[in-house]
Amino acid sequence: MNIQHLNRDYFKDVLFGLSIGDALGVPFEFKNRDYFYAQPVTDMEGYGTYNQPPGTFSDDSSMAFCLAEALTHGYDVEWIANNFISWLHNRYWTAHDEVFDVGISTSKAIRQLVLKVPPVLAGGADVSDNGNGSLMRILPLIFYLRYLPETERFKKVSEVSSITHRHPISITACYYYMEFARLIMEGENKMSVYKILQSGFKDSVNKLMSDHSHLQLFDRLLNKDIHTLQSNAIESNGFVVSTLEASIWCVLTTGSFKEATLKAVNLGGDTDTTAAVTGGLAALLYGWKAIPVRWMNMLAKREDINDLAERLKATFEHHYGV
Repeated sequence: MNIQHLNRDYFKDVLFGLSIGDALGVPFEFKNRDYFYAQPVTDMEGYGTYNQPPGTFSDDSSMAFCLAEALTHGYDVEWIANNFISWLHNRYWTAHDEVFDVGISTSKAIRQLVLKVPPVLAGGADVSDNGNGSLMRILPLIFYLRYLPETERFKKVSEVSSITHRHPISITACYYYMEFARLIMEGENKMSVYKILQSGFKDSVNKLMSDHSHLQLFDRLLNKDIHTLQSNAIESNGFVVSTLEASIWCVLTTGSFKEATLKAVNLGGDTDTTAAVTGGLAALLYGWKAIPVRWMNMLAKREDINDLAERLKATFEHHYGV
């Protein structure tokens, strides 16, 4: 194990990493890449697309916090689903008591939840339902997956993704992301993680899923050297595979939390989600203390997030007895 991973607070890494990345991207969502070529983002800014102050996180972080909050009571998809309803309808875990930037598939799924559709059946299952709405908020689940066997890890990822996105493409993207995070937490360096997943992930999915024809969409991650590609080969739209590829590319081609998350924002497009997904992994790699203090000081609900991380840690330590 890499010694830098000892005595680390992964709970703060996850919650602060993803929310800081999210907040970096919020002012710039939907701007095309040419905009950033002319004036690249180099710091935390505000207003812009949603006219929100600096440090404002979006639905990405709100839903991740809803998941984390549910997990402080144990693993229960009904509790997670109810928290998502509370977010959308009662502004639970929003940055400034306002819901904005809600994905279409997520909104549809929550309507199903309100109608008492079982959570694991609420998410869209069509090929068109493969936005990045489950990938963006799933990372806190890693604490309940970390020591589980492979079949149980996959089952929980599938269930939690399916609350809003239950197509195999979305589930597979979430599972890859969570396995990447888990291996980082085991102390593997980022390139080792990438190679380990290339050697075993496809076989795992073939064993765990009855239909694995969609795996061809993950070819650049599973069979190629994505880190050798130039930015013009990396998509940063709302498609879940594009977001996953972009986040892995940003992590593999940078050497710090700041560099990785800014690189994600400067890809343009779905800036908040790309940077949130990147930020979660980058903070696991470098630690939440590597996040610029200026950014941390601007983050909305910073103390509430810190408290949530502490409560999640206490639950985890009780659950596993460590």
